[in-house]
Formats: sequence, structure tokens, C-alpha cells
Amino acid sequence: MATGETGFGDVAFDLISVQYHALKAGHDYGQYVRDAKNGGYDDVAQFFEQVMEEDSRRAARCHELLVKLSNKEPMGSN
Repeated sequence: MATGETGFGDVAFDLISVQYHALKAGHDYGQYVRDAKNGGYDDVAQFFEQVMEEDSRRAARCHELLVKLSNKEPMGSN
């Protein structure tokens, strides 16, 4: 596995990046849900809740793959 400037393999870095962005977005969507509900847009709030659930599943899947990857090769070593 090639390692980039971070010392982590490209695949590990990519998974970490996707996981981070999914978790960050999930945090932000909570505010979007509140905004939609406060504005009386229940259908929009429901959409944001659905998107938040999808990102949560995406982050969990990244975690599973990172665990699998870390069992295969040591991460963080050059």
C-alpha cells in the first residue's frame, strides 16, 4: 500500500476522509432539521433526517472497512 504525506496509506486516508465528512455533515444536518421544523417544513425536515441517516450508515461502513484494513496492514507506519 502506498503511503502519502500523512504516513497513512492512500486507501486508509480516503476512508478516514469519507468518514469524517459523513460525520461532519451529519452534525450539520441536525441544525438543518431544526431550521426546517421551525419553519414548518416537515417534509424538508424529514428529507434532512433521511440524509442524516444515510451519512450515519456511510460513516459506520467506513469504520468497518477501516477495522478490516487495519487488521490487514499496520496503519500509520511508513
